[in-house]
Formats: sequence, C-alpha cells, structure tokens
Amino acid sequence: MKMRFKFNRVSGFVLAGALCTAAGWSQAKDIPKHGPAVVLFDGKDLSQFDTFIPSTGLNSDPNHIFTVEQGVVHVSGKEMGYFITRQEYKNYYLRAEFKWGEGTFAPREGQARDSGILYNIQGPNKVWPRSVEFQINEGCTGDFWMTDGAALTGKDGVRVTGPDGKAQRIDRFNKGVWKNVVGYRDPTNEVEKPRGEWNVVELVNRDGHVWQYVNGKLANEGTDAFPSSGKILFQSEGAELYFRDIKLYPLL
Repeated sequence: MKMRFKFNRVSGFVLAGALCTAAGWSQAKDIPKHGPAVVLFDGKDLSQFDTFIPSTGLNSDPNHIFTVEQGVVHVSGKEMGYFITRQEYKNYYLRAEFKWGEGTFAPREGQARDSGILYNIQGPNKVWPRSVEFQINEGCTGDFWMTDGAALTGKDGVRVTGPDGKAQRIDRFNKGVWKNVVGYRDPTNEVEKPRGEWNVVELVNRDGHVWQYVNGKLANEGTDAFPSSGKILFQSEGAELYFRDIKLYPLL
C-alpha cells in the first residue's frame, strides 16, 4: 500500500526556523514556509529507507555498499544502486549534505565523481527508475536529469523528456565547459566546495514546480514535472561519497 503525507498543517514554521538556527545552519534565502522536519536519516540507521542493488535486489547488501558510520551514510560507490524512501512525498522542502570520498570505480573509474538525488519516483525498483534527478557530479552538481520517461520544462520554456530506458539533461544555470575527469571543477561557475568538504543541497518541490539549490545558490529551476510526486533515492554510481542530515519539511 502506498503511503503519502498530506501536507496541510499550518503550524510549526516558527519552530522549524528556531531549530534551524539552533542547529547552526542556514537555508537558501527563497525557501518557502514549511512545517517541522521529517527526519529521514537520524545518524543512526537507514530505517526510513530500503536499499536496492541490481545484483542482489531489495534490502540485500552483502558487500556493504551503504553503511552508517559515525553519524553519516557512507556510500562505497563500488556497485550501482541506491537507498530509497519507503514512503512517497509531495510538496516538500528537502535538505541534505554530501561530500566526496576518494574512490572511483568501474564503469566510472577515473571519471568525474558521480551521484545524485532522484525524486518523484513511481514504479518498480531498477537502475534507474522513472524520476527527476538532482544531479550530484563533479563540475555539474545542480543539473537536472529526466530518467526513463520523466519530463520537465526548463527555465527557457523547453520541455525535456527522458526516453524510456534513457535520460536527458537540463544544465544548471551559468554552467561552464565540463570534462568527465576525476576531480573536475567548473572553471566558470563552480558551486561545490573543494573535495572533502561538506556541501548543502536543497530541493523545493511544489506541485511539479521544482527548485534546486547548491550551497545556498539557486542552481536550476523547472516546471510541470512528470511525475510530480513519489519516493526519493540517494545514488551509488561509481564514486565514494557520504550523506548526512537528510531532512524533509512539508510545505505550508
């Protein structure tokens, strides 16, 4: 049975703001009003998620692709896969932090470190399910990818659809030349911090209108997302990285 939050609460925004301040982190300036946090990852376990690895299936991770270590999720990157929310979500503000590790692995060994947050997922688990992606990739974090039939209209008014089984991209704003080499940084408009430092990624998803922020800066915006709601996943895609402080806030 599908479960979905109904985000119709009109209280808690002041509390959420106070908690943000107390925790010592700030949010992008244009984030809309929202309710208290739904803590997806509390630093202890992945109880709010399922894991999926094509070679072993659902919730079977014998090679420890996803482990919780000292309050963070360590993604080894050694196999393709993801951890995915057990519930579907609609109309929310999502905030998470990531940083790159060292390793890169086949089939992306030596290439720009790659991961992502895929959202509005509906349908069966596979690599990769129908979704809109918040790309996390050295030199192009903030791009949109539409996967397996998903669609989005970019800021320029052009609608982009990922053909079945494939994906299509909308570049982030002011993106420079990109090279698919490990450690690459955008020479024109790099929004990531240097490797090894924590980055903040924020997503606002309201009725198919989506905004993606990287370290407080609006990186991309799109409208009429298809699908417009669903599950959310965090990728393992050939690169070692870490996630922490994964929280979702219902929009008011």
